[in-house]
Amino acid sequence: MNIKFYNALILLTNDDKTFTIIKGEMHIIDNKISYIKGTPVGVDSCEFDSSVSYEQGTPCQEFDIQRDLEGNLLMPGFKNAHTHTAMTFLRSYADDLPLQSWLFDQVFPKEEQLTEDDVYWLDILGIMEYLTSGITSNFDMYFFPPKNAKASIDCGFRTVQTSGLNNFGGSVEQLEENYNIVNEMSDLSSFIIGFHAEYTTSMEIMEGVADLCEKYQSPMFMHNSETMKEVEECKERWGKTPTELTDDLGMYRFGGGGYHCVHMSPNDFEIFKRAGLYAVTNPASNLKLASGVAPINKYLQMDIPVAIGTDGPASNNCLDMFREMFLTTALAKVREGDASCVPAEDALYMATVNGAKCMGLNDCDKLAVGKKADVIAIDLKQPNMQPVNNIVKNIVYSGSKQNVIFTMVDGKILYDCGKFNIGFDREEVYRRANEIIRRMK
Repeated sequence: MNIKFYNALILLTNDDKTFTIIKGEMHIIDNKISYIKGTPVGVDSCEFDSSVSYEQGTPCQEFDIQRDLEGNLLMPGFKNAHTHTAMTFLRSYADDLPLQSWLFDQVFPKEEQLTEDDVYWLDILGIMEYLTSGITSNFDMYFFPPKNAKASIDCGFRTVQTSGLNNFGGSVEQLEENYNIVNEMSDLSSFIIGFHAEYTTSMEIMEGVADLCEKYQSPMFMHNSETMKEVEECKERWGKTPTELTDDLGMYRFGGGGYHCVHMSPNDFEIFKRAGLYAVTNPASNLKLASGVAPINKYLQMDIPVAIGTDGPASNNCLDMFREMFLTTALAKVREGDASCVPAEDALYMATVNGAKCMGLNDCDKLAVGKKADVIAIDLKQPNMQPVNNIVKNIVYSGSKQNVIFTMVDGKILYDCGKFNIGFDREEVYRRANEIIRRMK
């Protein structure tokens, strides 16, 4: 399908991690951006110089759809870099508990009762919420990866997965099988080697994971240094932090990263920098579970890339990247006692480009000719976006789900002005999700 968006502001990402906004049009052919043309405007205003122009690609001549954006903003979709999507069934079920009792006493017993069909429908519910927040892809860790992938494919959504393998379920052999199955299912589906966390996983399993990283030359991701208790107990067991242990096991030869990364030692930072690892921060979840505030400014000072994730809907409980961006920058300012650190531009870059690169989605990171058409439109005409003093700062500091006009994945608009185009009736999805939790003991 050929689509033309015109009379639009278009957010372009520069190589120096800054942003440029142009006023013009963008063409999409099938699932890729084919043409962008416009006049640069100031990020801090909507005034433009008609003597300067930007043009990339070849214009399309025939369109199936032409849509007037009425001066609203096109930008790359958000990349939610850490999720447990199917945990939608536990939203607001086991709140106000510390991580260990929340996980072992409440979450694990309920998760043991999940079926593959349950996960399928719970994933669809989560995908619907992602779309309302302008999220065009997620990095998921959960049970039944092929079923998880099928839910995304059936909705037209893009999901990267990693394994939640631990002592309570699964095997290294099953991890390898899922890796091969999911990576062959669809262009919308991919899989990266990983495991749940050091504190839930035996040395034998971790060594097996390290072998798979080597065999498939895969990056590796896990929950890492989420709580001080986790780090101290790891040091008691092995004399090393979780980062040091997994590095010594050879898990980072091909990159990867960690989720949370709150309580990091000086050597942990050096390992992340040397291995080119991504720190995926989950500020809302870390606050709710009282895990701590991640040292985001330190990562940036050391040129360690940071991506942003919501974590699961049981520990957050909201799958909202606007809230996560705001918390990422605001908490960093409080932690450092410096209102100038981690500016809004950095947070937006984390939520788009770094998230995509973290997930291996290098063709989905920004709006440019040849990139996948994972695009969202932001309503600048609502009160929270006015006046237009600085569009990027408005998105991060005052933006919300209410500003998402549409969410496009792979050239298809899956969410548009409050309506879903994913092939499922939302009331049916809600009914099934409620039935799943109601039947559990």
